[in-house]
Amino acid sequence: MLHPSPYPHSEGFTMNDIARFTLQNPTQHNAKSAAIEQSIPVFYCPKMVADAASFSPSAGKPALVVESWKALGVPIEFREPQPVSVEQFSLAHDPKFVADVLHGRRENGFGNRLPAVAATLPYTSGAMLSAAREALNNHLGAVAPCSGFHHAGYDFAGGFCTFNGLMITAAVLLFEGLVHKVGILDCDQHWGNGTDDTIGRLHLQGQVVHYGPTREFGTPARAEAFLARIPQVLDLFRDCDLVLYQAGADPHIHDPLGGWLTTEQLYQRDRAVLMGLRLLGIPVVWNLAGGYQRDENDSIRPVLDIHDNTLLAFAEAYADAPRIDMTCQERPEAVIGTLRGLSFRNRSDEPVATTYDFARSRPKD
Repeated sequence: MLHPSPYPHSEGFTMNDIARFTLQNPTQHNAKSAAIEQSIPVFYCPKMVADAASFSPSAGKPALVVESWKALGVPIEFREPQPVSVEQFSLAHDPKFVADVLHGRRENGFGNRLPAVAATLPYTSGAMLSAAREALNNHLGAVAPCSGFHHAGYDFAGGFCTFNGLMITAAVLLFEGLVHKVGILDCDQHWGNGTDDTIGRLHLQGQVVHYGPTREFGTPARAEAFLARIPQVLDLFRDCDLVLYQAGADPHIHDPLGGWLTTEQLYQRDRAVLMGLRLLGIPVVWNLAGGYQRDENDSIRPVLDIHDNTLLAFAEAYADAPRIDMTCQERPEAVIGTLRGLSFRNRSDEPVATTYDFARSRPKD
């Protein structure tokens, strides 16, 4: 670890502590933290947004999410992401694939070659990388309101994903020597086949820990078992310097491509993950990942509500504010009022590509 935590991974908090804090006693504080006042760093700019002419809303979703978050009244500091360079893309992708996509010679993850989509790609991956740098700097975390990463492999796009911002972030930070090991906790509905492919092709199995729960759980009958298992899942990342968390909205039980967690269970998932990583002393960067629900007005408001809840869970996990034990349906007025003017707590001191069946959410041989 380049930034030693005052809570070493091997001591201080056990998995039982995490379970107790995150699942059983949501009103307790981590008394070992040193408080600093700080808004939530969110890396966003309009250059991340395009109309992809697709069923998936992901290319246009960052702008909608940001507007929804502004309405919550939670303290947010918007920061301009540094765009990813061609050289940085090429640390995680085949250079020819990178050039072909950026110059419209190859289809993007939406199945088209729109220049507007290509123009967003340095900024969406850049948001993830910039947020990771900030998380390593503040020892807590940061947010990248983007998606469209984990189905992109070393030399292929697919499933609404063109370049894999998760693996680009990991590869750049490893190349620069800023981290020794990166965790990817992928709670999207669908398996990150592109992430797996890139890890294998770049021989990063010892430096990138990748886990997604859907194939192990993935049914409503297993939802509570998954929530209870989160502390053990987080134990996979104990030796990581940073965790990249895909807080997908598409596992929602009403999502057309999902179907196993309720709104409340998604909030409990996010809260347990974010609180648990805080107690382990591991910085986290989270993004939006998937989400495809629409309401009767053809709006993605149901998806935005889920992303709102993730932001509230993040604020709760890292804030020096009273924890409020209530359901997410009860939260909007009471919790938002409590979260205004938060004082954040700081950790002191300082490969063969698989053929992917998107509908079945698992790689084929």
